[in-house]
Amino acid sequence: MGAKNGSGKCRVRPAAVAGQFYTGDPEKLRAEVSGYVGRARVNVDTAPKAVIAPHAGYMYSGPIAGSAYACLARGREVFKRVVLLGPSHFVALSGLAASSAEAFASPLGVVAVDEEALDRARALPQVTTLDAAHRQEHSLEVQLPFLQTVLGEFELVPLVVGDASAEQVSEVLDALWGGPETCIVISSDLSHYLPYHASLEADRATAEAIEALAWETLGGDQACGCRPIRGLLRSAKEHGLRGRTVDLRNSGDTAGRRDRVVGYGAFVFTAEPQPL
Repeated sequence: MGAKNGSGKCRVRPAAVAGQFYTGDPEKLRAEVSGYVGRARVNVDTAPKAVIAPHAGYMYSGPIAGSAYACLARGREVFKRVVLLGPSHFVALSGLAASSAEAFASPLGVVAVDEEALDRARALPQVTTLDAAHRQEHSLEVQLPFLQTVLGEFELVPLVVGDASAEQVSEVLDALWGGPETCIVISSDLSHYLPYHASLEADRATAEAIEALAWETLGGDQACGCRPIRGLLRSAKEHGLRGRTVDLRNSGDTAGRRDRVVGYGAFVFTAEPQPL
């Protein structure tokens, strides 16, 4: 771990949305997350290098997130580092924001930040340390209980993405790409507040673009995390990954009304099979 504060204690970013986006009761939370993962109907042969998972309240997006993490669970014995990127909802910023915290907390416990990996990201000019961007940001936090449930012990590289180009995000991902020990999680919802059937159509088009790694075509009306997604798709193409949709639903399918829905997708990225 890195430097301590004046009292000698580790600096921890506390859970900010426990009791709002998900239950703050550890036992109930673990059971809830395990249920979402256990009920997922996915079929993957190998653990993906990267996933995209939604970040709404669990009653809305938890089942779809469960599909992404059921795939990621295949790497439980391999993954030791998680590079976690999500959009900034509350603080306007240029580039990507790191945190000065040495660990991030959820009701399931504390996850240490990989300071050495984060320093590699901070060496790039588009990455700055901005605790304000992390303080209330839920896009990263809601992924932690899922990661803690399916992976067990790992270190975290958490980055909030603001106004950043695909090239800037991709450069950061490439610096953190690592080997089999590293996985990448991008936190993003899809369309917002469309009628149910319009959302289905819009999200299918977005899923097709993601599967095609067509990062140039994605905009903010398609996904609130379009900037980190665009960077991932660019890197995925460079590293020979292929994208696949494993779940595509919206809040009208889970717990909400159907006149104004939010879209959710679970996507996985694995290595392209090599020609014989």
